[in-house]
Amino acid sequence: MKFIEEIARRRTFGIISHPDAGKTTLTEKLLLFGGAIKKAGAVKSNKIDRYVTSDFMEIERQRGISVATSVMGFEYKNVKINLLDTPGHKDFAEDTYRTLTAVDSAILVIDCVKGVETQTEKLIEVCRMRQTPVMAFINKLDREGQDPFDLLDEIEKKLNISVRPLSWPIGMGKSFKGVYDLFQKKLLLFQSSKNELTEDILQIDDLADPRLEEEIGDSDAALLREEVALINGVYPEFKVEDYLEGNIAPVFFGSAVNNFGVRELLDCFIQIAPAPLPRFTEAREVHPEELDYTGFVFKIHANMDPRHRNRIAFVRVCSGRFQRGHNYHHVRLDKKIRFSSVTAFMAQNKEIIDEAFPGDIIGLYDTGNLKIGDTLTGGEKINYKGIPSFSPEIFKEVVNLDAMKSKQLDKGLRQLMDEGVAQLFTYELGARKLVGTVGQLQFEVIQHRLQHEYGAKCRFHPVSLHKACWITGDDQKKIKEFIDSKYRHIAKDKDGKWVFMAETKSWLQMVEENFPGIDFHITSEF
Repeated sequence: MKFIEEIARRRTFGIISHPDAGKTTLTEKLLLFGGAIKKAGAVKSNKIDRYVTSDFMEIERQRGISVATSVMGFEYKNVKINLLDTPGHKDFAEDTYRTLTAVDSAILVIDCVKGVETQTEKLIEVCRMRQTPVMAFINKLDREGQDPFDLLDEIEKKLNISVRPLSWPIGMGKSFKGVYDLFQKKLLLFQSSKNELTEDILQIDDLADPRLEEEIGDSDAALLREEVALINGVYPEFKVEDYLEGNIAPVFFGSAVNNFGVRELLDCFIQIAPAPLPRFTEAREVHPEELDYTGFVFKIHANMDPRHRNRIAFVRVCSGRFQRGHNYHHVRLDKKIRFSSVTAFMAQNKEIIDEAFPGDIIGLYDTGNLKIGDTLTGGEKINYKGIPSFSPEIFKEVVNLDAMKSKQLDKGLRQLMDEGVAQLFTYELGARKLVGTVGQLQFEVIQHRLQHEYGAKCRFHPVSLHKACWITGDDQKKIKEFIDSKYRHIAKDKDGKWVFMAETKSWLQMVEENFPGIDFHITSEF
C-alpha cells in the first residue's frame, strides 16, 4: 500500500518559458513557499546577496540566464514535488526538449509586458505533441503590461490552446495590489517581499464583503467584481479532466519577484496536476504501478561538483521502486550494473537516498556507461522511446590553443558532448573536429567550461555547412562505396556513427538522388 501511496503523492513538472519571462525567479519562489529554502536569491544579484538555487553554474550566474536544466525536489503539504527548471534561451532548446520527456506536466511562464513570444510557441508545440498538461503563470504584474483579457486572447490565438483564468489581478504596475483566487474563491493581498516569505494580510472569501472597498478602494472593488462576472460568463467552467487531457490551460496571474500569486499557483497545482503517468517503450506501455523497476536517462552533467569532477546521469523513475545497491539491467549494453550512490537533487546539492519511486528524478554517479536515452530495468529488455539529437544549425572547427593540454581538451569535449550540450563530429580525413550547435551562445558556454573545468583552451573557427546527415542502408557494400566516394565529407559522431557533412542544400539533394540505396537522416535516432 505504501508503494501506491508514494506514487499518488508525487508531482513531476517542468517550468518553461521564453528568456527573461521570470521562470527561474518563479522556481525560486516555489521553493520558498514549499519550505525548501528560507530565503530566495536573485537571477541577477545586485542588492540581494544570494543567487537563485537553480542557477548553480558559474556562467549562469555571470550571464543571468539558465543554460542547463536543474532538478529540485521538495515536500509541500505532504506532496513530493519534483521541479525541473529548464533553460529558456533558444540556443539551449534541446536540453528543454529532453527534459519535457521526463515530466508529467508543465508550468508556462509568460511576461505580461511582452506576451507570447516565439520560443514560447515552440515549447508549447512540444508539450502538445506529448499531450502534456500545461498551466500558465502570467508574470511581472508589478510592471505596466498588457490588458489581462488581451493576454488571454493572445495565448489562445498564438498557442492554439483554450484557457481558463483561475486567478485574477487587482491593478497592474504601480497600482498592483494582489490577486483574486477564482479557484479557491478568495482574495489574498500580500506584502511585497523580494526574497523572504511574508504572511497574508487579508483574506476575503466573498467579493460582496464590504471590507473589499476598505482595503482596495471603491473603484478597484467595483472593477474586480465586474471582471470576475465577465470571466465566469465568457470562459468555460474549469474541469480538471480537460486540463489533464491537454485541452485547456488554467491561467494564474502574479509577480514572482514580489511573491504575488505564487501560493495560489502552487496550491492549485498540487490538487489538479497529474501523478506519475504511464510511459511508452518500443514494445509496450509501462504503468507506474508495475512492481518491476524501469527508468531512462534524460540528462547527463559532468563536473556538477567541480571539486570532485564527478559525472552524474539524471534518471526518471517510470515504474517500480529503485533501490540503492541493487543490480539493474542496462538494456543498450545488455549487462547488469550496481549503483551504490543514488542521489536526490536540490540543484547542485545532493543527498544520498536508499530508494526512489515513479515520478522521482534520481542522480546516478557514472564513469561513462550511461548515455542520454539509455533504459535501465529490473531485467526486462525494453527500451523507452529515445531522445533524438537533431542536426545542428551552426558548425565550427575546434582549434586547440595549448598543445600540452590536448588530453584535457579531448576529455572535456567528450564529456560535454555526452551531456548533450552540443554535438561532435570527427572527420575521417585528417581527424578534424567540428562542434555543431543550434545556437551561437552554446560555443561560449563550451569554451568557458573547457577552460574552467578542464584547464583546456580553444577557439572555434566557423565552417560553412548545411547539414550533418546520419547515413544508413540495407546494403553495406553500397554504404562503403558511398563513404569511399565522399571520404572528404565523411565524419563520425561521438558514438561512432557515420555522418555525411553536406555543404549546401542543393548538393545534399543531388547526392540523395545519385545514391538511392543510402538513407540520410537529420536526427541521430532511426
